[in-house]
Amino acid sequence: MPSTMTSDAQPAAARQDVILATDDLGLTIGGARIVEGVTLDVRDGEFLAVIGPNGAGKTSLFNLLTGIYEPTRGRVILDGDDITGQPTHVRARRGLKRSFQVTSIFPALTVLENARLAAQAELGGSLDLFRRVTGRDEATARARRALELTGLGGLADTDAASLSHGNKRKLDLALVLAQQPRVLLLDEPTAGMSMEDLPGLIHVVRDIQAAGTTVVMVEHRMDVVIDLADRIAVMHHGTLLACDQPDAVMANETVQSAYLGESL
Repeated sequence: MPSTMTSDAQPAAARQDVILATDDLGLTIGGARIVEGVTLDVRDGEFLAVIGPNGAGKTSLFNLLTGIYEPTRGRVILDGDDITGQPTHVRARRGLKRSFQVTSIFPALTVLENARLAAQAELGGSLDLFRRVTGRDEATARARRALELTGLGGLADTDAASLSHGNKRKLDLALVLAQQPRVLLLDEPTAGMSMEDLPGLIHVVRDIQAAGTTVVMVEHRMDVVIDLADRIAVMHHGTLLACDQPDAVMANETVQSAYLGESL
């Protein structure tokens, strides 16, 4: 089995530009090894794609990073601090945010109201569903910035229920962005999207990273991330096969035989 260290000589947690890292991370459930010995780094400001077939351990890795699962071995490190024992809400307060495969919007509210509630949750205070949205409070300002970044600024007053599936996925991203993440974990944001909607969402994700947010995105399709990611991490049966620049991953014989095969 290939080493799970990154392509750099330094251990992940020792690099000065690393914002998020795992050290020999593992998860065993009922005797089954779901994630096994994953050592991985995420560099500040980069776009890292995590790919692999269904059952490779990608979403389980995200659950370990965000505290939904407790690892049976290893550590999770954020900004050089061991956060392995910290609950999900504490990690979120430190800037580690996540979107899920299933949309979590409120269909009866407008696009702006959805984003504003997400911002309010981050800022604290009362989550008032009925208070009139104004342009003068911080939550609304954050919400509008998130909508502009995701291309939904012109739909602010639209009921969320009437959005297309592609725009609902964008709104999901806006809800996370309204909370101003430092590291954004995207769990297959293109799931269920039509080919027509896909370029728009990819453009939004690229803009999010260009605006300074570190992005880690789980995806099972290489074609979605090949031109998007700075590096690609390949998982297979819970282990990390490789983590390198896209061209190097494409040329990796172990990756080809275990995952990509003739699709290259």
